[in-house]
Amino acid sequence: MTTAAPGALHGNARPPVLVAAAPAPGAAEVTRLRPTAIPRPYIHPRLAPANGHPGHAPDDPMVRRYWSALVGPGAVADLLRLTVAARRGRRLRRPLHLSSLLREGLVHREGEAILVPERVPHLDDGQQRRLHPSLRAEYRRRLGY
Repeated sequence: MTTAAPGALHGNARPPVLVAAAPAPGAAEVTRLRPTAIPRPYIHPRLAPANGHPGHAPDDPMVRRYWSALVGPGAVADLLRLTVAARRGRRLRRPLHLSSLLREGLVHREGEAILVPERVPHLDDGQQRRLHPSLRAEYRRRLGY
């Protein structure tokens, strides 16, 4: 390889690269969204009391293990972010997996409000049937079925 003056093209480099000065600090922060991009709206989740319902604490490893297998790790991460935001009384952007969380009953909608339960519910029989058989057996053993 050979050296070239700044701004010149390294023709024999693989792949060929343009040697130019780095962008000015802060230039990346000025990047504009395309006109059709719509930022996700903010929501204010509220914590719903458990009222004696059985379930797991949101930070329980069983939530990550079994609910991740059912709804996916992204949805579980969104659930944990919603729980933290509700506990702290903060807003956050509407989660990408909100529809999955609503469908599975992990969060509830009350008008425009999103209610996040203090405890993540146990998997019901239909949800358990959707797990892999070995994971289903492990879940039932851990719950004492």
